[in-house]
Amino acid sequence: MAGIVAVFDFDKTIIDCDSDNWVVDELGATDLFNELLPTMPWNSLMDRMMKELHAQGKTMEDVVQVLKRIPIHPRVIPAIKAAHALGCDLRVVSDANLFFIETILKHLGLSDYFSEINTNPSFVDDEGRLRIFPYHDFHKSPHGCRSHCPPNMCKGLVIERIQASVAEEGKKKFIYLGDGSGDYCPSLKLGDGDYVMPRKNFPLWDLMCKNRLLIKAEIHEWVDGEELERILLGLINKISIEESSQFISADCKLQTVSVSAREALPHALPVQQ
Repeated sequence: MAGIVAVFDFDKTIIDCDSDNWVVDELGATDLFNELLPTMPWNSLMDRMMKELHAQGKTMEDVVQVLKRIPIHPRVIPAIKAAHALGCDLRVVSDANLFFIETILKHLGLSDYFSEINTNPSFVDDEGRLRIFPYHDFHKSPHGCRSHCPPNMCKGLVIERIQASVAEEGKKKFIYLGDGSGDYCPSLKLGDGDYVMPRKNFPLWDLMCKNRLLIKAEIHEWVDGEELERILLGLINKISIEESSQFISADCKLQTVSVSAREALPHALPVQQ
């Protein structure tokens, strides 16, 4: 389905937990994280935590091994592979960071299924420490969105950029899957004919329940990976049937015009013997 763009949040959507919390907890730095949390934005705190863990002797290989153990529902991987096989353009929009996401997707065998990963940049510096930076540099140029977006990333702006980038290819239908309050702003950017899949009883779902009229897209909630798979593939099938019907209808009209045009042509004259 070349006409479908499926956008996935990462934490608690593709994987079944928050990758930042998972790494911090598994490497034994939960108390320090909680102590520093009130003093700085989450994204800045994760950069600081990588510094602290490095100072404690934790290596990047330790981080990688922790990421490889991250929990994921067994039906999420088949769902992603099936959606890709059906021709969907799959993308990630996440407030995690690039190193965590790329490491996990590679371990799960999913690296080649996503055309784009939009997240906070990160890299391993010369000292072997992971540096994590904000997607939007909120110190120099704040994104200005106050719709439940953290200072380092407005996913609504990301969705608008994706929408603009695919507009030249013709009409695209979007399916957005997410769970957190940061997924509310991009959900507001979706239009009629699009779909949003909030995880039930999570912040995105709660925000939508407060005023469904603000959401133009069709809402389909899900609880776990099994429902994610069933609903996502069901929506792709539904869109496919609708597009096929429109194609057949347009083709029938074309044939009707062609027949009428033939009837309007002058009849051939018989050749005199």
